[in-house]
Amino acid sequence: MSGTWGRLYRGETEIDFIGRRRLWFLISGVVLGISLLALVFNGLDYGIEFRGGVQIQAPVPASGPLGDASQSEITTALRDALAPLGATDAQVQVTAEEPRTVIVQTEEVSDPRAQDRVVAAVAETTGADLDATDSQRIGSRWGAEITGKALRALIVFLIVVSVFISWRFEWKMAVGAMVALVHDLVITAGIYSLVGFEVTPSTIIAILTILGYSLYDTVVVFDKVEENTALYATSGRMTYEASANLALNQVFMRSLNTSLATLIPVAALLFVGAGLLGAGTLKDLALALFVGILTGAYSSIFVATPLLSMLKENEPRYKSVREKKTRESTRAPLVPVPVGAGSAPSPDNVPATSAPRAQTPASPPQPKPAQANARPRAGVKKAKRRKRR
Repeated sequence: MSGTWGRLYRGETEIDFIGRRRLWFLISGVVLGISLLALVFNGLDYGIEFRGGVQIQAPVPASGPLGDASQSEITTALRDALAPLGATDAQVQVTAEEPRTVIVQTEEVSDPRAQDRVVAAVAETTGADLDATDSQRIGSRWGAEITGKALRALIVFLIVVSVFISWRFEWKMAVGAMVALVHDLVITAGIYSLVGFEVTPSTIIAILTILGYSLYDTVVVFDKVEENTALYATSGRMTYEASANLALNQVFMRSLNTSLATLIPVAALLFVGAGLLGAGTLKDLALALFVGILTGAYSSIFVATPLLSMLKENEPRYKSVREKKTRESTRAPLVPVPVGAGSAPSPDNVPATSAPRAQTPASPPQPKPAQANARPRAGVKKAKRRKRR
């Protein structure tokens, strides 16, 4: 595999994740704002397990009056039949598989005879036998207990995770991980509010599951960041931002592959549950998993690690490395300035290393002392010979 994808798979890319953190924070802020507005104005559609009520389940015989009707026609017929009985807010679900089944949910009815009339109306409309029609009363107290237990489990989970990450890594990594988890929770809840899916116990289970997945992805990235900072940042070879960015490039493709491999079966579950079977439990579970896995993969790369880098860059040891690298990058080398035609070069325009050396003429060799006294000695010998004669 060659090209950009090949370098991406081998972790050889140089995408500036940390340098573009303002863009990632802006995207997350916009999505979080939309999610919070949806939660404030639309709210959440709690299932019958949380609000209480009566649930009626009846088959739709093929030979009955609604045997050949579509899902929308069955829903309209049941609501029209239940409206005179006071069940104006009845919620109807129709399964797509054969034999088809309808699930009708109404508000809690205090009068048992009124509940019996609602059950009889459902059986008569669908053409089902009254004995084959099942009804059960669900109290809101059970949903409140489930909600309380889920909130307590969530708080304990966040505390334990914070303590573990602080012990294994450091408290600043725990802050980044907790911000990423809250980011995933708010966006998942906002998506539920926007699409109008019911919040059921299956949704709570799925949310707790995606918290574990998001945390796993974040810890994998943090482990690589710690490894790189131990090799480069602490020795002064790289800034903390550069070493964290290198770690993100190295684990980006791994995180992407893991997320895609997890999203494909979850997407199939969502398509089958919501599109084919019309099963509320599968639909609620799959939607929370799909949104949570997607946001968890995003937050571990684009939220948790850039936030960690911001916190760590203010530490004195990493701050000094950053200032040193900044000075080195801004220090300009000495470059000769070209001299224009017809102008004499000035000393400022000529580098010191290129100045010509002054050459002095070579002096003639000086005679040695012995050579200088050679002739006078010869003259003395001739004078002595003349005196002897």
